[in-house]
Amino acid sequence: MVSPAQLPFEQPQPLQVPPQLRVLQSQGAVHRIRTAVGHDAWLVTDYAHVRELLGDDRLGRSHPDPQNAARTGESALFGGPLGDFVTERADHARMRALLQPHFSPKHMRALRPRIDALTAQLLDQLTISATPADLHAAVAVPLPILVICELLGVPYDDRDQFRAWTEAAANINDRSISEQGLGNLFGYGMRLVETKRQEPGDDVISRLCVTDGVSTEEAAMLSMALLFAGHETTVVQIGMGALLLLANPDQWNALRDDPGLIPNAVEEILRAPGKGGGGIPRYARTDMEIDGVRISAGDLVLLDNGAANHDPAVFAEPDRVDITRKAAAHLTFGHGLRYCIGAPLARMELQAVFSQLIPRFPTMRLAASAENLTVRKDVLTGGLTALPVTWDR
Repeated sequence: MVSPAQLPFEQPQPLQVPPQLRVLQSQGAVHRIRTAVGHDAWLVTDYAHVRELLGDDRLGRSHPDPQNAARTGESALFGGPLGDFVTERADHARMRALLQPHFSPKHMRALRPRIDALTAQLLDQLTISATPADLHAAVAVPLPILVICELLGVPYDDRDQFRAWTEAAANINDRSISEQGLGNLFGYGMRLVETKRQEPGDDVISRLCVTDGVSTEEAAMLSMALLFAGHETTVVQIGMGALLLLANPDQWNALRDDPGLIPNAVEEILRAPGKGGGGIPRYARTDMEIDGVRISAGDLVLLDNGAANHDPAVFAEPDRVDITRKAAAHLTFGHGLRYCIGAPLARMELQAVFSQLIPRFPTMRLAASAENLTVRKDVLTGGLTALPVTWDR
């Protein structure tokens, strides 16, 4: 019997799909694997099944026996089951009903000029920086934090503290660090909610505070979930998107020559980085079959949306970066009832960055080879540790 593949898969450079994942994809859609903490799981790697299963209510985030469930890692936030097995569906529906209005097209349109202005301010500072400069630290990190602070009503001066807590909560190697970070973040959320009840503003936390039936604890939990998801993932997407374009200068130059391609390019930026060998964790709520493979109730199933985004059956030459590609069908934000609520916000931030960065720095280029850049392996979201760049003045 062939031993299960062991996560994490080796990735020679940040933009490349792990070679072992490519081998698995060529062998079928569903694979027995072992997670980074040595637990058995199933990895689904093709687009059709990942898309279908993202909307399949036979899979969920909870588990009837959470203490003995397989885990992907040690993060208290995402490493194992979440929620109550009996009430998960109702709880999820309530969460979306409470949060979706704050990400309505009307709210997003109102926020766009502010995102553009914040981006311009960061790029103003970059123009006077010494080179090589770190684009990750100069733009990818601060912009999503500035935006989510304004949206939620979180003091920007607290950014170093809450970012340290979110990074601790996302730690996949040490559960005690993750649990402490999560606890600190929730305590911070509780204090913010109490402040907003006394001094409300025009922000999401204040609006949650006056929503009927929302307790202080629920408002704090929802707010801190948005604080985490609303900046950590976008930091990664901006950094990897910039690397993707800078490592493919023809694509950078094409956007310089035709800014109208920016929205389409953002979709390719969301699709193309070579993520894979993990994905979105789900637990089987019943015995089921996936592509002829029997899955038992309680099994951990990883829906690898990164691998699905590189399925040649859907994306021709998937490893080639092509900003003219019709890539909007990618699964980076999920699919179905759990589709990412913050997707419109992330798209706006990416569009703001690249619509301004490229014309203002048309000669920008990498100051280190992509192969030598470091990706974080200790936190859920991954992402670059730095992105050194230079340009002609």
